[in-house]
Amino acid sequence: MDPPLGLTSEVGTSKELDRMPENDRDLMEFGLNEEIVLPDVLPILPISEAVVFPAMMVPLVLSDTNLVRLADDCLAGSKILGAFSQKDMDLDEDDDVADSDLIYRVGTAVKIQKMLRFPDGSMRLLGQGVARCRITEFVGDDPYMQARIELIDEDEQDDSRTLAYMRGVANNFLKIIDASETLSEELKVVVMNSDDPGRLADLIATNMDIEVAEKQAVLEEASPRKRLQVLSKIVLRELDVLELGQKLQTRVRKSIDKDQREYYLRQQLKAIQRELGEAEEGSVELDELRARIDEADLPEKVQAAADREFDRLSRMSPGASEYTVSKTYLDWILDLPWNIGSEDKLNLKRAEEILERDHYGLEDVKERIIEYLAVRKLKDNHRGPILCLVGPPGVGKTSLGRSIAEAVGRKFFRFSLGGMRDEAEIRGHRRTYVGSMPGRIIAGLKECGTNNPLFMLDEIDKLGQDFRGDPASALLEVLDPEQNSDFTDHYLTLPFDLSKTMFITTANMLDTIPRPLLDRMEIIQLAGYTNLEKLQIAKRYLVPRQIEENGLTSKYIRFTDAGLMRVVEDHTREAGVRNLERVVGAVCRKVATDVAKGKKKKQTVGAKNLEDYLGSPSYSGDRLRRYLKVGVVTGLAWTQVGGKILYIEGLAMPGGNGQLKLTGQVGGVMTESAMAAYSYLRNRFGDNKDHAPFFSKRDIHIHLPAGAIPKDGPSAGIGMATVLFSLLIGQPVDRRTAMTGEITLTGAVLPIGGLLEKVLAAHRVGIRRVIIPHDNENDLEVIPDEVREEIKFVPVRHIDEVWDEIFPGVLD
Repeated sequence: MDPPLGLTSEVGTSKELDRMPENDRDLMEFGLNEEIVLPDVLPILPISEAVVFPAMMVPLVLSDTNLVRLADDCLAGSKILGAFSQKDMDLDEDDDVADSDLIYRVGTAVKIQKMLRFPDGSMRLLGQGVARCRITEFVGDDPYMQARIELIDEDEQDDSRTLAYMRGVANNFLKIIDASETLSEELKVVVMNSDDPGRLADLIATNMDIEVAEKQAVLEEASPRKRLQVLSKIVLRELDVLELGQKLQTRVRKSIDKDQREYYLRQQLKAIQRELGEAEEGSVELDELRARIDEADLPEKVQAAADREFDRLSRMSPGASEYTVSKTYLDWILDLPWNIGSEDKLNLKRAEEILERDHYGLEDVKERIIEYLAVRKLKDNHRGPILCLVGPPGVGKTSLGRSIAEAVGRKFFRFSLGGMRDEAEIRGHRRTYVGSMPGRIIAGLKECGTNNPLFMLDEIDKLGQDFRGDPASALLEVLDPEQNSDFTDHYLTLPFDLSKTMFITTANMLDTIPRPLLDRMEIIQLAGYTNLEKLQIAKRYLVPRQIEENGLTSKYIRFTDAGLMRVVEDHTREAGVRNLERVVGAVCRKVATDVAKGKKKKQTVGAKNLEDYLGSPSYSGDRLRRYLKVGVVTGLAWTQVGGKILYIEGLAMPGGNGQLKLTGQVGGVMTESAMAAYSYLRNRFGDNKDHAPFFSKRDIHIHLPAGAIPKDGPSAGIGMATVLFSLLIGQPVDRRTAMTGEITLTGAVLPIGGLLEKVLAAHRVGIRRVIIPHDNENDLEVIPDEVREEIKFVPVRHIDEVWDEIFPGVLD
């Protein structure tokens, strides 16, 4: 903050002396040689950002009325005032400048020699310091400060040590004058002719460009020797700074001279070659390349690398093998969008409309994209998210990436990671190899032409690795927001900022993704669609697209809702809609064939005539069991392509000795679940005389159909326990009831995963009651409303609760 008006005066420059006229009616002159008598009380003039020394001429600028009055009173009296420097210029309006803490106690008594008034009321004074003085007491501050002062007598020291200090300081100061552009040569004469150590110290301190506190330290020293000691350190420091500055300037000048010399010689070489008719091949190409480098807005490191490579290229013969390698490298550098980015479209309503237009459902993903745009709208430098869309095939993960890019207003680039085994596909090959190129990341940036595109890395769960490296490890840097701001491709060996790029990866399962890589991504689960959702997707997207792709219009074909539902239920059995679109396309091709043959009548595809187009249902056998049978239970399984119903069958064979046998490609975990269920049942009912023969005279065989498919996991535990209990009591299980849950040796039911996919599979085949672990009850929130309306969910904590629900009253 500037000091308040009127509190301080300003010290003028030496030019002020030249501007003060010698003959003016308002100019008053005073003798320099008259005897000076200092009064006990002096008016105090605060000096800002300067220190006045004895015997030195100083111009003063007074603009405040109080300070002008101080000068008038002083001129009317002794013509002497006290010039004291301020300690701190950061004053508030309420600060009292008379406070001794704001004024140094040691200053200089100044005799006014000349005065000049101006029409604006301001005043210019020319004063000469006459003696050091110290404030002993403040005696007034209205309208200006006054203080009682005492003179500071200088010690007389003419010994050899003082003389040595005097010569050393003087010689170093003369070097400073030679190196400085602001100190005049006349000052050298004054310094060399000065034989008074005290006056010499004051003269040098006055002309040094140093801090006020350092000048004040010199002023406060009464002893000339100590004054010179303080000043010698300051002079040596300033001399070192000046010499260092000269060295830096010399280096810069040499560098410029070298560049100019090289440029001049190259121009001469070109002129000689033209005279000899040996114009350098590729000179036009090099000129164009040089122009591109100069016009490109490259970061500092990249610019230096490009200049260095161009200098190397310009010294090569166009026929050299390295010439093409070097030029290709430069082309890559110049083609990359180092500082070119597209502007994000932050209209949230528009983004919602685009996402709803292209995809049905998928609310979690849409909500996350809208959240990103909202934050991006509030914070410009927000880093792009790194999302991982996980779900079964055909649910729209890949196509969702294009819609997100359009909604955000960014360029879109997709490449598949499936089967990729070479790390160089991500990071590129080093330039030492023949045919080396940058990796897919840098290539994608070049293709998009912006440094903030949307990258979709498809099938990240299918990455491989071999002796050529591990691509998953290379992706750790790409997908880490803390590291990808300096992503370095092996080919370029230059850092590229990927923090502005939005990355979206897709996967069918998380188990095969390395844990460190998985930790860097935000996981969004995409479950399979319900039949009703598939119907809506078919009506909104699949049917119109297939009609157009097969050259038809609504004039020739129409699908009824009942017909599409039959397609969903009888001809497809998947979590996504990929196969559904194929089936719809098959129907459209049949109609297109008829139209091409001349049948112009509009055809309606409904439930009754669907077989005319598609034949018999493809999945008619994969329905609920038609008959009740003892020892058969409907379980639920999770697969990479979504949920699936899993029938568990059991037989109790006479003539045995209580052995348990499992078939159907059952894994170790599922085998242990069956053994735990059997042990609990045997412990619970083995002592009952009615049930004892079941455990001692019968062998139990549990089979899971679709024997060619491996099966494992603990979630079939309560299903196998219920199969055993059904065989024990001889009662069948309701065919519209399914169950999932892990069982322990004590009969406790533990939570499982993949509940959403399992429930959707149950709903597709018509299950109306699903028994689940009590700890999975919170997972029901993600189940679609239409599914929850048609299925009754029964949470259980113990296997006895399962049996009470299925066989009421049996355990009583």
